[in-house]
Amino acid sequence: MNSFLRHCILLLGLLAPHAFGADEPMLLSGQTLYLPVYSHVYHGDPGKDGKLAQTLVSTHISIRNTDPQIAIRLVSARYYDTVGKLVRSYVTAPVTIPPLGTHEIFVPRTDTAGGSGANFLIAWTAEAPANPPIVEALHADIREARTLMFITTGQPIKAR
Repeated sequence: MNSFLRHCILLLGLLAPHAFGADEPMLLSGQTLYLPVYSHVYHGDPGKDGKLAQTLVSTHISIRNTDPQIAIRLVSARYYDTVGKLVRSYVTAPVTIPPLGTHEIFVPRTDTAGGSGANFLIAWTAEAPANPPIVEALHADIREARTLMFITTGQPIKAR
């Protein structure tokens, strides 16, 4: 195969996803999202007793309906600890999030039940295919002398 033909095939391979709409967002009728969260973060070096320093953080979860026309229904928001044990459910009945609306969940800094490896499973549905929501958790410890803030983002998983 000559060099020109190889370059043409390579170029077609690179452009094909764009030509066939691979970057086009998918409309969905529902999904389950895994959202990593933290009740505390470890930092520094271990002390003489072998323990790590930790800072407690609050978690502000934002579930944003990105669809400008279709409401979505938040079916569940289950909070699990570091070993995978269900700590609590934050949605006891389905919650409708209107088009471009947001539902928020707050886990206070004093709630350490989740641990450093905590997570949420968040499930949503829609009556018609909709743009999937953006689900993020803002973790914060804000004090006079310092501020610690970071964001984690939900990832779609296959529900079983």
